[in-house]
Amino acid sequence: MNRRELLRLVTMATGSVLIGSELLLSGCNTTDSNTAFASLTAEEIAFLDEVGETILPATASPGAKAAEVGKFINVMIRDCYETDDQQTFQKGIKELDLACKKMQGKTFLEATAQQREQFLIALDKEAKDYSKKKTLFDNEQGKLYTQAQEKGDLQFKKERMQPHYFTMMKQLVMIGFFTSKTGATQALRHVAVPGRYDGAMEYKKGDKAWSSK
Repeated sequence: MNRRELLRLVTMATGSVLIGSELLLSGCNTTDSNTAFASLTAEEIAFLDEVGETILPATASPGAKAAEVGKFINVMIRDCYETDDQQTFQKGIKELDLACKKMQGKTFLEATAQQREQFLIALDKEAKDYSKKKTLFDNEQGKLYTQAQEKGDLQFKKERMQPHYFTMMKQLVMIGFFTSKTGATQALRHVAVPGRYDGAMEYKKGDKAWSSK
């Protein structure tokens, strides 16, 4: 699974184009020099490990927590997110905890594994519904921008609707896991150097996908 294939998988799973995808493909070096973001706290990183483990739990192979997705997310936010997205994400950590307490009567860390799963399923639906509205909004802004350009209005700036914080979290958890050594070698079938092309390779139901790094 190469980087572009992974981005397509993440987009399908979250119903939204990957936030920061252009920077990710080019190596992640944000040009937003005004950002005040330095790093997530150790508590926030540990919290994201728990969220990630609920999204991609350990089964026959290790889950997101073993892959230390929290640390990966911290780097990605710092290097691949613009200021507005960084702020949305960091506020989202608190919003997720409050939403869990409202639904389950407990904070996310206090909730049982089953309660966490039920909560994130509901939150995922909310995020996907939000993403549909965002797509419509972005498309409309794109049309207005094109019309402005055709009229010679070079001052027109597209408005931006911020992504849902859980969409951002789920995207980064998936990327962090499947690009980690743990995910690439234990959740996928790893080939360090791609071999010959075989267009008729036998596939058995339940076989893992391939990865290469």
